[in-house]
Amino acid sequence: MAASSSTVVIATLLVIVALTMGGSSAQLTTDYYKKTCPKVFSTVQSVVKDAIAKEKRMGASLLRLHFHDCFVQGCDGSILLDDTSSFRGEKTAGPNNNSVRGFDVVDDIKSEVESVCPGVVSCSDILAIAARDSVVLLGGPNWNVKLGRRDSKTASLSAANSGVIPPPTSTLNNLVNRFQARGLSTKDMVVLSGAHTIGQARCTLFRDRVYNETNIDTSFARTRQTNCPRNSGSGDNNLAPLDHKSPTFFDNSYYKNLINKKGLLHSDQVLYNGGSTDSLIESYSKKPEAFNDDFVAAMIRMGDISPLTGSNGEIRKNCRRAN
Repeated sequence: MAASSSTVVIATLLVIVALTMGGSSAQLTTDYYKKTCPKVFSTVQSVVKDAIAKEKRMGASLLRLHFHDCFVQGCDGSILLDDTSSFRGEKTAGPNNNSVRGFDVVDDIKSEVESVCPGVVSCSDILAIAARDSVVLLGGPNWNVKLGRRDSKTASLSAANSGVIPPPTSTLNNLVNRFQARGLSTKDMVVLSGAHTIGQARCTLFRDRVYNETNIDTSFARTRQTNCPRNSGSGDNNLAPLDHKSPTFFDNSYYKNLINKKGLLHSDQVLYNGGSTDSLIESYSKKPEAFNDDFVAAMIRMGDISPLTGSNGEIRKNCRRAN
């Protein structure tokens, strides 16, 4: 009986420890929905595939949503919340306003997942799966996504505006510091920046670089200027590919562009400008397999940033609002 009693005590203590570690990424597992929602992966992939077929750029947008979500309050789906009468969410923050997109696709995914297994899969996990599927569908590497996140009941406009998301004007030191503040290394920062091998940016984000910076290929600058007038307010939302070589294919050409001084954003080119990250850029430009492997590892680490687990947060029925 004594042995049995001690076993019960130990088991109880383990449960208490597990609950108090609600924010620990250790509780995220790749088979989290194996029994409760076995069709989650095929369901998410189907919607993402259709969305990318309609618009290749959407893959980059879904990947970026996951990144911007994780950097503010952790990977908790807070970026998806619409403003209410009592609070302003993250959508209108400087780094997100008129820039972050794909919310309708997330709504479509959530609707389909809810029809398969209602009240089970979090919006934050949907973002993580959709980001992976986007990379794979555009020719990038595959990986097993760790799951088990729960959704935040609120969002923080001030946190999203606080500079935790590095702006396109960032210096190298700023980039390193912002990623380190989220538990990510300089190497993680360089390899996650490689996500700019897909997607586009607005003229207002690269205007200063193509007109005023010197560490830029002159013909590349002139090409970008044709669709981005010098005067602010004119053509601000005109788009240009972040990777001019293969903007809808996930590969390592982003790094080759930097070596040729053809990074579109200031925050891209600072990665290869005589600084401490030059050697990494050169390595990834020559070794696509190394880039893919390191990108996968960095994405998994990013997905581990301060998730809500256990009894924390909730499983939202609608990704745009708390239950």
